Amino acid sequence: MDSFRFAHPEALYLLLLVPMVLVLMWLFRRNRANALDTFGDSRLISHLMPDFSSRRSVLKAWLFVIALALQVVVVAGPQFGSKFQTVKRSGIEVMVALDVSNSMNAQDVSPSRLEVAKMAVARLVDKMADDRVGLVVFAGNAYVQMPMTPDFSSVKMFMQSVSTGMVPTQGTAIGQAIELCQNSFSQTEGVSRAIIVITDGENHEDDAVAAAQAAAAEGIKVYTVGMGTTKGAPIPMVAGTNNNFIKDKEGNVVISRIDESSLAQVAQAGGGAFIPANNIRNGINTLVDELSGLDKSEIEARVYSEYEDKAIYVQFAVFVLLLLDLVILMRKNPRLAAFDIFTRKKPVKDLFVSVSDVKPKF
Repeated sequence: MDSFRFAHPEALYLLLLVPMVLVLMWLFRRNRANALDTFGDSRLISHLMPDFSSRRSVLKAWLFVIALALQVVVVAGPQFGSKFQTVKRSGIEVMVALDVSNSMNAQDVSPSRLEVAKMAVARLVDKMADDRVGLVVFAGNAYVQMPMTPDFSSVKMFMQSVSTGMVPTQGTAIGQAIELCQNSFSQTEGVSRAIIVITDGENHEDDAVAAAQAAAAEGIKVYTVGMGTTKGAPIPMVAGTNNNFIKDKEGNVVISRIDESSLAQVAQAGGGAFIPANNIRNGINTLVDELSGLDKSEIEARVYSEYEDKAIYVQFAVFVLLLLDLVILMRKNPRLAAFDIFTRKKPVKDLFVSVSDVKPKF
């Protein structure tokens, strides 16, 4: 199946010109009709200009508008991926487990723990080359949001839509997330694998240490990236706001703090490392250094090998439309009168206007 894309999708904003042109054309036709009405009766004027065809002018206008829209498509550069190709890559497989519980809305790191976590994933993906990555989101339950893929751009695009409302059940089920990541790797043998858990580590719903040990037993390293500070911060009821915080049963504002001790234990059980990500740049660099130490293996990936530019076909359609616009004259051609398809034949009696029917305007 072919894959379609635009080489320059930002050029499609030029399509906003189409409705603007339509409005201008409508205003022009209305002003012209009003101007003709000032000269006298419209039926008399139509017989004074027997060669003029309003239908031709409408057709020419629509040909121009369609040609304009297609020309914008040409500028955007339509392309098709012509075929799949299996390529060999030397890398590792990484599953990212991202905490989307409400506590990740806390703002002890700016702008919030979740936003910093999303930036961390984007930076991590930018530094990956021939590896493959997948994504699991979790709170009280864990869900696979993106299976293992070499398409890093899709991962970054999806990360923009991640929010704390994605998982209906609240909590921090780190153990379940690790187990789901463990079962989401490919069946390729001999590939180094790693799980990166990005969370504040609060309120474990299960035995995360045991899950990390089970993953390590299969040769999968588990890394934890801590979000938040030991000082902590209140949890906004609405993400991105700085008031109306979550309260406990006694009416006290809940303060969420990172559980560094638990995250360090999980990383140790998984044979990886705990990385505090308060300094996002240093934290990700440290994580990349850890991953680069893993043995890289040959990975097969099916990708579109090439994209073919199809703009020439659209450009040809534009040329045909403009040629038709040039051929269709605003005035009737006497030689082609017998083949006139733009006007309806009138009875002979309609070709004459009685003087009494004409109402001059003074």
